[in-house]
Amino acid sequence: MDRENSVNHGEDVVIDGRDIEHDQLMDWKETGTYSQPLLSKRVNTTSQIAIVGANVCPIESLDYEIVENELFKQDWRSRKKVQIFQYIILKWGFALIIGLLTGLVGIFNNIAVENISGFKLLLTTDLMSQHKYVKAFAVFAGGNIGLATAAAALCAFIAPAAAGSGIPEVKAYLNGVDAYSILAPSTLFVKIFGSVLGVSAGFVVGKEGPMVHTGACIASLLGQGGSRKYHLTWRWLRYFKNDRDRRDLITCGAAAGVAAAFRAPVGGVLFALEEAASWWRSALLWRTFFTTAVVAIVLRSFIQLCATGSCGLFSEGGLIMYDVSAAEVIYSSADILAVLLLGTIGGILGSLYNYLIDKVLRIYSIINERGAVSKILLVISIALLTSCCAYGLPWFAKCIPCPTSVSCPNTDKSGNYKSFQCPAGYYNDLASLFLNTNDDAIRNLLSTSTTREFHISSLFVFFAAAYFLGIVTYGIAIPSGLFIPVILAGACYGRLVGRLFEPISKLDTGLFALLGSASFLGGTMRMTVSLCIILLELTNDLLLLPLVMLVLLISKTVADNFNKGVYDQIVKLKGFPYMEAHAEPYMRQLVALDVVPGPLVTFSGVEKVGNILHALRTTGHNGFPVIDEPPFSEAPELCGLVLRSHLLVLLKGKVFSRNRVLAGEEIVHRFAAFDFAKAGSGKGIKLEDLEIDDEEMEMYIDLHPITNTSPYTVVETMSLAKAAILFRQLGLRHMCVVPKSQERPPIVGILTRHDFMSEHILGLYPHVKPHD
Repeated sequence: MDRENSVNHGEDVVIDGRDIEHDQLMDWKETGTYSQPLLSKRVNTTSQIAIVGANVCPIESLDYEIVENELFKQDWRSRKKVQIFQYIILKWGFALIIGLLTGLVGIFNNIAVENISGFKLLLTTDLMSQHKYVKAFAVFAGGNIGLATAAAALCAFIAPAAAGSGIPEVKAYLNGVDAYSILAPSTLFVKIFGSVLGVSAGFVVGKEGPMVHTGACIASLLGQGGSRKYHLTWRWLRYFKNDRDRRDLITCGAAAGVAAAFRAPVGGVLFALEEAASWWRSALLWRTFFTTAVVAIVLRSFIQLCATGSCGLFSEGGLIMYDVSAAEVIYSSADILAVLLLGTIGGILGSLYNYLIDKVLRIYSIINERGAVSKILLVISIALLTSCCAYGLPWFAKCIPCPTSVSCPNTDKSGNYKSFQCPAGYYNDLASLFLNTNDDAIRNLLSTSTTREFHISSLFVFFAAAYFLGIVTYGIAIPSGLFIPVILAGACYGRLVGRLFEPISKLDTGLFALLGSASFLGGTMRMTVSLCIILLELTNDLLLLPLVMLVLLISKTVADNFNKGVYDQIVKLKGFPYMEAHAEPYMRQLVALDVVPGPLVTFSGVEKVGNILHALRTTGHNGFPVIDEPPFSEAPELCGLVLRSHLLVLLKGKVFSRNRVLAGEEIVHRFAAFDFAKAGSGKGIKLEDLEIDDEEMEMYIDLHPITNTSPYTVVETMSLAKAAILFRQLGLRHMCVVPKSQERPPIVGILTRHDFMSEHILGLYPHVKPHD
């Protein structure tokens, strides 16, 4: 095949003359399934399907580029100052609503978890005090399995996309990858209630990761630009019928989710900047900060209300806020040595954690492919395992005499001193960690002035259990976050290191637990600035800032020598075609022309209707080059790029002519720019909606008014590395490749997201070494 006349269109790959990805997409549309499951060899070879939550779904790229055609230019010229003011007010108004709703969801989640878990734990403790140990286990395990089954049923039957933390999906969306189910209303519903049920079931998971996904879903619903189905088509909402504004709102939603989960407004902004968002600007920084500030106000208001006892078993301690400010922060050279040790341990354990998570997710993806029943059975198995560990392991712990300065043993649902099977005046330290909510267990581990509260053997046992259960639990079909398991395990070995350095250290053991959590977070998630601020906002201790910064930097540096961060690994494993901020080294050996195989499909400026319909039916391309030829131009020239969605709208309007003439004025007067705006939730015009007879097939249609006359172009000799950086930084869906000489056709091909994926490039050029 002649290289100069070949192109890779849309997201398709042509291999040996067969359109592999188009076949897969057609298979999905016709049967709802794929002929082969994604990652059948655990390696993704397509950019049109990915694992969203726990299901394989079709995906598309988002259009962040401004389409500068005649309709857009006319609309922009006709806008009045009042309309621009309305647009600005709406953006800030939506930021306010996102903050309010996300804050309310965060409060609801905490109240629900504390009350459901509290009731279950109080009933178990009451039966234990009556020496009804078997019945207590039956109630404890039965409650956990019932709650887990309900959460799994919601995920399996209503919204499989709600499984997992959702952070990889949100990260992929903000990078330019879309799937209908990622931010659907059903996903939001299951994310909220499934997270409550899953955390209440005693799993070693958190509700913090799902809160990020929840905030993004809320923002997505607000940014749909209205709904014709429900008659919510307020004229002002039309401004948000584009991917650029939706992207900004979802970034605000992700930041609001972190702020609601950790009561950390500044940390939420930094999380969105460091981990979630792929594009950032100062105006977005202001709006995300405003959104998280609203979340903080909502949370604070409800915390004060709940402190009066109006929220059942939930009180001020129910939100994750581990106040360690009472401990004196004085450290010496021995403490610096301990921090270096903690950072190294966190980096090694974090990279191992990520490696094992990857292996477990690969196994679970095979199980989840078998259907809803398999998903639910897997969840029940893990729930039973967790219940057995939580109830069985404390039996091996020795009873410890109660300290005289505190109320011991505790009789409520939480507390540092659980009696379990111990006689009066004694407590079971393992039960104090296992028979509590995860939040209360962390609070116990981070408690200050309690150096010898937990026996060393108990800390080892709980660390091993939290580490192991956190790995095997993530990936099952429930909404589950990774923050809490990592904080739990890190606090355990942090406290162990504190006991080791007790003779020579001046730091409280609770502060060592905090530093251990920071080191494990840095080793798994590879974030630094945002984690540092989140931990400081959580613990209310600014004096610990230098040590937290140091331990995060060390753990991240050590772990980076072994593998990538956990969310980056999951994004790759799920098959999302994620564009990295940097180009791979081997891309410098290739040029743009090297990765554009496939026959080029172009349209003339005035094209026959039948030709357009044939191209739409036989390809899955989302963008087509438009080339002007004589008599409309002196020589063939690239007019621009036209989108599939715009062609469907234009064909639906049937502005046809019997002769091959320009009809731009009629189209401009008949259509408005918002007629071509992106529909919400995938409700746009489909090819099947067109009704065109044989006579109309022979007519012509002028494509000039809807053609983007300023597409981004690169010369064919540009290095692939430079093209990849431009593609990512500009947030493109299509990048036109033009020839170096003027004597050849005006366009060589189109680069899309798939063309920059390593699997595709190394498949075309297996001799290229990935690390060169």
